[in-house]
Amino acid sequence: MTTAIDVRNLTRRFGSFTAVESISFDVRQGEVFGFLGANGAGKTTAIKMLIGLLAPSSGQASVAGFDVSTNPDDVRRHIGYMSQRFSLYEDLTVRENITLYGGIYGLTDSEIRDRGDALIGTLQLGRSSDERVESLPLGWKQKLAFSVAMLHEPAVVFLDEPTGGVDPITRRQFWEMIYTVAERGTTVFVTTHYLDEAEYCDRISIMVDGRIAAMGAPAEVKQRFGAATLDEVFLGLVRPAGVQTPQSA
Repeated sequence: MTTAIDVRNLTRRFGSFTAVESISFDVRQGEVFGFLGANGAGKTTAIKMLIGLLAPSSGQASVAGFDVSTNPDDVRRHIGYMSQRFSLYEDLTVRENITLYGGIYGLTDSEIRDRGDALIGTLQLGRSSDERVESLPLGWKQKLAFSVAMLHEPAVVFLDEPTGGVDPITRRQFWEMIYTVAERGTTVFVTTHYLDEAEYCDRISIMVDGRIAAMGAPAEVKQRFGAATLDEVFLGLVRPAGVQTPQSA
């Protein structure tokens, strides 16, 4: 299968501190890849490099076929990005947000109109299309933000803790949306603190202190560490006195 993300020995230093240390992995086209780790593990720094916002100190990475160091603008044109903290302008209406981001993504007026109408119809937001986003429930905001991030049909979409704070039903609906875009060939790179959600990914990686400490399909990772759940694996890696590692087993 086509490789959508290719990372080789990617490193980022801030003075004497190494936030990301020589990580390597690849993500296939249409794969749902979970990027896990505790706060401070280096996930955010790694993502900033992958989306072209932060230059690597060393190593190489390509996203959607473009080198993140030499072609960051091309990377940004071919990806979607959704952040838990900031994805939509709450003082704009649903349709105004769609129009704004459509323009940012370089869509024509007709593409913005047609894709915007389809998006509003799919999300059943017809009655709310002229309401400010701030009036929507959190779950609807998150689903709208994801749909807007997909408006320009990117090759890769980065989702940074997209379901934080939403109820379990909305979380499941959100993951159904993720599966739909992945089936269409879009690569989904997602971070989450909900380890039960990590089970939905095709493969996962777990970062600890700037390095990738585990990677593989969720079932493979659990088997490798002799754990019943990903929570056990995670705690065992962050707190080594927990689950035995292959080296200590």
